[in-house]
Amino acid sequence: MSTDPVIELRDLHKSFGDTTVLRGIDLTVENDTSSVVMGGSGSGKSVLIKHIVGLLKPDKGEVFVNGDRVDQLDGDDLDSVRLSIGYLFQSGALFDSMTVEENMDFFLERHTESSRSERDERILETLTWVGLPEKRNQYPAELSGGQQKRIALARAIILEPEILLYDEPTTGLDPVSVRQVSELIVRLREEKGVTSVAITHDLLCAEIIADTVHFLHDGEFLVAGSLDEVKSHEHPAISVFFGGLSEAS
Repeated sequence: MSTDPVIELRDLHKSFGDTTVLRGIDLTVENDTSSVVMGGSGSGKSVLIKHIVGLLKPDKGEVFVNGDRVDQLDGDDLDSVRLSIGYLFQSGALFDSMTVEENMDFFLERHTESSRSERDERILETLTWVGLPEKRNQYPAELSGGQQKRIALARAIILEPEILLYDEPTTGLDPVSVRQVSELIVRLREEKGVTSVAITHDLLCAEIIADTVHFLHDGEFLVAGSLDEVKSHEHPAISVFFGGLSEAS
């Protein structure tokens, strides 16, 4: 097995007009690990992970995924890298007009050569894995918030990606649902060897899923380490961030 990093960002810079968002980010994510990026609103978290999947190109710096220089790819080469990456959006981004089954088959039909029966089997297997096989014929509006997130996660893994990116995977969920979704993320790493990068402000989620936490402030990483190490760092922005989370909980 290769010991090279699965994801590597080198000296990443990104601005939009006069607004500088990322100021020389370095990030290394090893195989079969879960990295969490935390930080206040507007610190650049979503911009950072969009570079990993090639949704944004850096003004300066390099982006590698499994050794491929993503920021220099386009067309079929970029599409190939993207198919190895699952992306769980903050909103879930399920298609409201489609049933759960249709949401999942949408990607299988377009990106695999599987037969209808093979696709049905894969859909049922994945829904069973997230604990919701009975929801296959329901529409997103008929599901609870936690169920919607679990279905969105099932759709994100339907093509069996090697990497998963999570943008606030537990936002708006009650503590029970937060734990359910977070434990599924851990199971993906333990049972399927999925490498992940997650943006979250949810302390419970971070406690459950994080191998390493990176704290982003003003476009730069202030500190990286275990969640306890990051929380105990003396920078004022970190104290304010975690103090605010404690008051909100």
